[in-house]
Amino acid sequence: MKRYIMLIGLITQLFSAKAQKVDFSTYPVYDGNDLGLNYTPKSSLFKLWAPTASSVEIINYKDGDGGKEINRSEMKKEPNGVWSALAKTDMKGTFYAFRVKINGNWSDEVPDPYAKAVGVNGKRAMVVDLAQTNPEGWEKDKSPVFNQKTDAIIYELHVRDASIAANSGIEQKGKFLGLTEKGTKNADGLSTGLDHLKELGITHVHLLPSYDYNSVDESVTDKPQYNWGYDPLNYNVPEGSYSTNANNGAVRIKEFKQLVKTFHDNGLRVIMDVVYNHTALTEKSNFNQLVPGYYYRQDEKGKFSDATACGNETASERAMMRKFILESVMYWVKEYHVDGFRFDLMGVHDIETMNLLSKELHKIRPDILLYGEGWTAGKSPLPDEQRALKANAAKLDRIAVFSDDIRDGIKGSVFEHTDKGFASGKPGMEETIKFGIVASVQHPQVDYTKVNYSKAAYSKEPFQTITYAECHDNHVLWDKLNLSAAPNAMQDANPVDMKEMNKLALSIVLTSQGISFLHAGTEFLRSKQGVENSYKSPDEINAIDWSLKSQNKDVFDFVKGLAELRKKHPAFRMPSAEQIRKNLVFFENQQSGIVGYELNAAAAGDSWKKIQVWFNGSGEEKTVNTGKEKWISAVKDNLFEKKDNLTGSIKLKPYSCTILYQ
Repeated sequence: MKRYIMLIGLITQLFSAKAQKVDFSTYPVYDGNDLGLNYTPKSSLFKLWAPTASSVEIINYKDGDGGKEINRSEMKKEPNGVWSALAKTDMKGTFYAFRVKINGNWSDEVPDPYAKAVGVNGKRAMVVDLAQTNPEGWEKDKSPVFNQKTDAIIYELHVRDASIAANSGIEQKGKFLGLTEKGTKNADGLSTGLDHLKELGITHVHLLPSYDYNSVDESVTDKPQYNWGYDPLNYNVPEGSYSTNANNGAVRIKEFKQLVKTFHDNGLRVIMDVVYNHTALTEKSNFNQLVPGYYYRQDEKGKFSDATACGNETASERAMMRKFILESVMYWVKEYHVDGFRFDLMGVHDIETMNLLSKELHKIRPDILLYGEGWTAGKSPLPDEQRALKANAAKLDRIAVFSDDIRDGIKGSVFEHTDKGFASGKPGMEETIKFGIVASVQHPQVDYTKVNYSKAAYSKEPFQTITYAECHDNHVLWDKLNLSAAPNAMQDANPVDMKEMNKLALSIVLTSQGISFLHAGTEFLRSKQGVENSYKSPDEINAIDWSLKSQNKDVFDFVKGLAELRKKHPAFRMPSAEQIRKNLVFFENQQSGIVGYELNAAAAGDSWKKIQVWFNGSGEEKTVNTGKEKWISAVKDNLFEKKDNLTGSIKLKPYSCTILYQ
């Protein structure tokens, strides 16, 4: 047995050494834009890039899974590694897969990487007439007006979470169509779903992965299943478990379009969370079956590198992977009218590719919104200076990065569960909060030596920073406060304090420069019962509990008011770093736990002349000096409360936000 294991190890080393020597840059590049299916009612032309194959077959089926094949034919070899097959009949409604012969061995049957429709569980591509998947009025669909990137208030939402709870009042639970329903309410008559999003006042709905992913068995409809969806299977196809019929590829397409159109009709833009940095499967992925190794990076030993901690990382710098990602995002914009993309682990991708995407997407949609995670989950063989990392944000063209500085500055480190942040009373976080307020751009009053992570400004302009306190990853804000500041955590806060901490945290997010980002349910203290990584937890953990909106109506009303305030007053969302430096002045030499600043609002085109913002992140009432001029309060101690003739010294309650204006 031992000798057998040693022999297997030797064979593995030989193959690794061989893999290491592959020069993928010598592979031919195809410049055409017609890979995949080219359909008309009279014919279907199939094209596949498989440069190392000696033979390629296309297999046609009546069904998306199982059943007998109806045809099998050899594809014709074309220049630049392309293979083609032409069917001179109407193939609509049939399914197909490819297999390739490389070094005398046939691959598995896999769907077309460029597939626009698939059958159940994405095993076979489907021939569809995309024009017939358009909902009524689709040709007139128009995105809501969006003037500048810092106007965005993003709301991150999982399709299933939004409606699956019994108290959601939504009929099509867990489906795309559930978010198209109007007039839905919880038991107390408060709006849920679509109406809630409109009421809250956000501008963009960021949908967690809604392309076809691997972890949910779409053939099982009578048993609850859950996943966030960060395990891509077919990039250009909507997820089947969110449709009313996963077997018919046309249904999921039409229903996702219905969702987009409904959002647009109701003043909401749609952002897709996309995961081009890795695939769910590695050796068995359609990419790797068709062109082994090419679409992935390798380490120095020739093995799959893994900066994603998911078993592989894609090689965005290689011509045909870059081409695939570019054509994929352009397809979603053109065919589905989506308004932006959030790139998962964007730090895995190379800067050149990301800037190319931005350039081409902005040609189609000048108002498109692009942002991503400026980090990786592990080491990559691509040098840091070439990757879309947070530190390289200034090199990115109209692409924003998440600020983990402000996130952890507000609530404490996501990696240390009991660590507090500014909003929960931790001293010494004031400079980090100031860094977040100016959206990570250079400002003369920020002491970068005291910022928690970044010791220098990394954004050239404020629209390159996503300002947030939480997202789907790690603990939601309310659970983090329970871990770090609740009485049972042996800290000094109480439930009343914690609610004020939550309000303070969100007031920092919604009044800071940059782009505001909220996680679904934070506006009424959503909890995941302490589960930190709920990517496959059951609905009991992930479902939005709509009764919380009734229980915490005061928090909802406060966040709604902040969103309205931000939208009405451009001083909170200045478009340039120069404007921020000129028009935002911090009050210096403040007590511990106090951050205050004044905005020259009129110079930023605001209807208010001046604005003062004060945050008290301490557990004690503090007195601050507003100066000799008279002020009116818009927000006083986390309440929308108008008081005239405030001047000189004012008191700030613990864990509070106060906003004054002239």
